[in-house]
Amino acid sequence: MMDAVEDHDYESLGANSSMLANAIAGALAGIAEHSIMYPVDSIKTRMQVLSPTRQAMYTGIGNAFSRITTTEGARTLWRGINSVVIGAGPAHALYFATYEQCKEAFGGNVATEGHHLLATGAAGACATIAADALMNPFDVIKQRMQIHGSVYRNVFECARRVYAAEGLIAFYISYPTTLTMTIPFQSIQFASYEYFRKVLNPRGDYDPKTHVLAGGAAGAIAAAATTPLDVIKTLLQTRGVSLDARIRQCSGLWEASKIIYERHGAAGMFRGLRPRVLSNMPATAISWSVYEYFKSFMNSREESKVEMLQH
Repeated sequence: MMDAVEDHDYESLGANSSMLANAIAGALAGIAEHSIMYPVDSIKTRMQVLSPTRQAMYTGIGNAFSRITTTEGARTLWRGINSVVIGAGPAHALYFATYEQCKEAFGGNVATEGHHLLATGAAGACATIAADALMNPFDVIKQRMQIHGSVYRNVFECARRVYAAEGLIAFYISYPTTLTMTIPFQSIQFASYEYFRKVLNPRGDYDPKTHVLAGGAAGAIAAAATTPLDVIKTLLQTRGVSLDARIRQCSGLWEASKIIYERHGAAGMFRGLRPRVLSNMPATAISWSVYEYFKSFMNSREESKVEMLQH
């Protein structure tokens, strides 16, 4: 019985597994991914925010880490993590379930030679449209709590005060920019992951090392390519607490990009590049590893039940 479970083609798991199994595996992967790398994400946010005060300016990852921990305490790096934990579970459940269903519909699971880059990239785009609609408000709350001088005591107070002061639009002002960033990010990530996974593991067997390496490489490539859009997203999501009147009134992607370019030039579009890559590379490796493990585990249990019923 165990041979039958271990020898199945791992590439076909998405097609054979239930949507519930994909959703549960995705939820666990999302929580693990965001929680473990949260402090690095906090540093990235601090480095991207356009601040008029020198106190909140950082020259690098080490400088940011040292200043935050010595002046505000190490716990500051974890401010807002509850928002990510609350939102990441359901958002990633929807994300991976949508991805597997779309990948199957687009022919990404067809057992033929080649890498199906278009099918997996399109499935990743569909997945992120659905998941970001759910996750965007939680991301806004997270970044409001991460910035220097944040006055919110917890995520619920932050959500209430942001809504009272700025309305529902505050939670979705960055959604078009988020999609502009995450659609290419996820398309690049999913296509790269599937490519590296097949190169490193042509047989398609379950192999944790493959998922770590392929996930890490995919995350680094996607993060580096979409950093300018992430900088714009951060400006839009934190505009309500800015002391700069022009930033507070910024209404969208193009205006935000002009502000950043006028003040910091082309280099300004890559603020936070290193912490973004450093957080996404292990985070994506963790996400794919956790996801593939639980997907394999649940599929193995389902197959075992079927074989027991047959005998």
